[in-house]
Amino acid sequence: MRPARSNAYMQQATVQKSSRHRRRGYVHAGELEMYYEIGGMGFPLLLLHGGFSTIETSFAALREPLRDQHDVIAFEQQGHGHTADVDRPLSYAQMVDDTAEALAQLRVDRADVFGWSDGGIVALGLALAAPDLVRRVAIIGAGSGPEAEAPGFRERMRNVSPDNENLAAFREHYEKVAPDPAGWPALVAKVRDNYLDFRGWDESRLRTLAAPLMVMLGDRDIVTLEHAVKLQRIVPHGRLAVLPGCDHSAPVTRPDWVASMLLDFFGD
Repeated sequence: MRPARSNAYMQQATVQKSSRHRRRGYVHAGELEMYYEIGGMGFPLLLLHGGFSTIETSFAALREPLRDQHDVIAFEQQGHGHTADVDRPLSYAQMVDDTAEALAQLRVDRADVFGWSDGGIVALGLALAAPDLVRRVAIIGAGSGPEAEAPGFRERMRNVSPDNENLAAFREHYEKVAPDPAGWPALVAKVRDNYLDFRGWDESRLRTLAAPLMVMLGDRDIVTLEHAVKLQRIVPHGRLAVLPGCDHSAPVTRPDWVASMLLDFFGD
């Protein structure tokens, strides 16, 4: 899936450990011009945002403590935030391919990966598809397939609408930064259809996952504890972290907890 590349980025990263370089822009990935932000110092750490979300709404409070030990990279996926939509469905497999290609264009040969919600599904898919690229992977509020959430969640997603009050903050931010602010209804429909069409990552492949995996969730998350435990036990090198008193929004409401766990896991 990824073309062979040199280790030039890793050589650059070594030099950059003494600086906190920051940049943002667009990188060509297939049909997309994907928006990215980079900042920090150390080994590359890729952050993958949730559905309906952006880098800012997912990781505004989380990125800063991670930058002391990592060169933090974040993308915005098709139709999300600054990345314009294109005429194709949204799918987790396509987002895996787009992400791998964007990293290739940035000359990132190896990285740790953290994904929240839909971003967690993409992170897990990326670790399966590109084991030479992903050193370690952590996910929060995400699972390996449609059985991850309680049955009622799937029905709520089936009926989600652009005017859903739970999405109001996401919509407000989208309309501030999107190339086409009127594209919100199309994004909601594509995120919904992607979720409902997803059949899950293959369990036989999960059983041979090369990268160590940390499965994180709040004890009031949309992902069930039963699924998280199963996933953590299926993979060869799994860990489980349950955040007490937290729901699906833990990266926003408890970024200090999430950051400390990530720094420990990725620095181990």
